[in-house]
Amino acid sequence: MAVEAMRTGIVTDDRFLAHETGAGHPERPDRLRAIGRMLAGSVGPNRIVVPARAATVGELSRVHLPEHVERVAATARLPRFAFDADTPVSAQSFEAARLAAGGVLALTDEVVAGRIDNGFAFVRPPGHHAERDRAMGFCLFNNVAIAAAHLRAAHGLERVLVVDWDVHHGNGTQHAFYRDPSVLFISSHQYPFYPGTGAATEVGSGEGEGFTLNLPFPAGYGDGQYVAAFLEIVEPVARRFAPQFILVSAGFDAHRRDPLAGMEVSEAGFGALARILLRTARDVCSGRLVAVLEGGYDLEGLARSAGAVLSEMAGGSLDEPVSPAGGGADVRLPIDIARHYWGI
Repeated sequence: MAVEAMRTGIVTDDRFLAHETGAGHPERPDRLRAIGRMLAGSVGPNRIVVPARAATVGELSRVHLPEHVERVAATARLPRFAFDADTPVSAQSFEAARLAAGGVLALTDEVVAGRIDNGFAFVRPPGHHAERDRAMGFCLFNNVAIAAAHLRAAHGLERVLVVDWDVHHGNGTQHAFYRDPSVLFISSHQYPFYPGTGAATEVGSGEGEGFTLNLPFPAGYGDGQYVAAFLEIVEPVARRFAPQFILVSAGFDAHRRDPLAGMEVSEAGFGALARILLRTARDVCSGRLVAVLEGGYDLEGLARSAGAVLSEMAGGSLDEPVSPAGGGADVRLPIDIARHYWGI
């Protein structure tokens, strides 16, 4: 019996290229150009372009302090500025950052409305390091956190899952929802590593205790360890939480070719992680899942990995088994924590 292909929304916009970070910076416009070439060679009838729009100040302020939004906006009057050594901007960066956040919102709106089944927002600048009051780590506004807050405020959803597989811990997303039981944040990342957060013992606080789950991995982990951890921890916890929407901070800097980290994940490995999450979304929230580009700085590894995730979004392989070939991960402490809070 043939499986009907899922309708996948794509957000991409040349205006993201206007965010100039300077010569030699790894978060460069060529990243999206590489993805654009991949998209041009893999266009399908069920891929639907969703236009980006600029997020409003009110939408940004659901996560960020108005003063932070104003600081980023002020850089539009400057040819060059740097929030820190890693986070330079140009005169067009504020507009690109508003479009990045708003592009993700447009995609989530289309999924909620049922006009598409899932989607991938190929945006820049990335977002998961941006704090409530601070730009850092190449990030100006926290695109995924803004989308989670939007799903709660604009669509009335009660439970949103954010899974972050970028090689760097999503400190900004974690902090945005650390006391909030309506958003479950799960992050797999190299540890210890930038930005220094993401220990397994960081589990949330107050009413949000147990709704932050960190999987800190040592350098050298690859497909087998990642897949094992997602099968043993991420998938069962996600099913217990029963989200109404899944957001993925899809960084590809855990790829074995990436110059900024020390992991060994392949494009097939990222595809396997996507299959696990898409299968979970199909079973618990009518397939509603949106991935948002974060890191990934080797152009070939980035494009191939993004293509692998898009292939999984078509839905035809979701029932094929995912096996952790190559060995399991040492996640004894995260498993103990997940069992304590989620009974898996």
